[in-house]
Amino acid sequence: MLRSSSASPNNRMGRVIAVANQKGGVGKTTTAINLAASFAAAEVNTLLVDCDPQSNATSGLGFAKDPDRLNSYHLLMGEASAEEALLTTELEQLWLIPAHKNLIGANLELVDTEGREFRMREALASLRERFQFVVLDCPPALDLLTLNCLVAADAVLIPMQGEYFALEGVSELLDTIERIRVGLNPELGIEGVVLTMFDDRTNLAQQVMAELKNFFGEKLCQTTIPRNIRLAEAPSHGKAALVYDPRSKGAESYIRLAKEIIERQPSVVSSQPSAESATTEVTEAHGGEQTLEEVPAAADTMDKSA
Repeated sequence: MLRSSSASPNNRMGRVIAVANQKGGVGKTTTAINLAASFAAAEVNTLLVDCDPQSNATSGLGFAKDPDRLNSYHLLMGEASAEEALLTTELEQLWLIPAHKNLIGANLELVDTEGREFRMREALASLRERFQFVVLDCPPALDLLTLNCLVAADAVLIPMQGEYFALEGVSELLDTIERIRVGLNPELGIEGVVLTMFDDRTNLAQQVMAELKNFFGEKLCQTTIPRNIRLAEAPSHGKAALVYDPRSKGAESYIRLAKEIIERQPSVVSSQPSAESATTEVTEAHGGEQTLEEVPAAADTMDKSA
């Protein structure tokens, strides 16, 4: 159930981005891990919060399952603060709040709790001055966990495969986002839609991209993420792609995506080095950098008709 909130809107100290799509297998966790890592590589303090009971973002950064470790379940249940759950990672400016399978129980345990939709927002409030970007890896479902992420977020990044089934279920997600705007988080926006596992060599991929451009307009990110073996291998080594193989096409693509998002939000990183100069060290060894045009600000609402 949605209810109105008298709470003040999210402050603008840092930007909270929920990576969400209830359709599984679209590269959601891969995007969350590698986007957060790319922000960190751009010398921006970044927090990745694993909100999925599968805990793939946690293991993808090299942390084994540990039921005794503080995690996002404890944040939602009010049993620990976000500061207490922070873990440092291999990247100097990337932190992680891990997840555990006991998150599944939060959907039931919070059902009768007053203000249950605001638990994640309240837990992260104390960290918004510390981190320029907070990336939330949502579960592949429109449940109470995802609802908490969307209420806590400033914007949603939607990973989608470049295929004709890409729009399946997205209308439902957009409807949910609109309802959250009305009742719980008026400032929730669409950060963008990013095509993943994309093969631009095929006519089909080009046709799908054109259709998605017509549907999403300016919300469709200029950067696409290719299907790349290094992206698939990196999690098994507990590393982000840019650490595992910075010269891979997958790592390069996520660096470009991070630059694109940073350039849309200059106020968020006004005290940081420019995106171009900050990512030079990572990208200069493999083909230079690609300058991305600034994407105009998106409209408040989207046409949900396919």
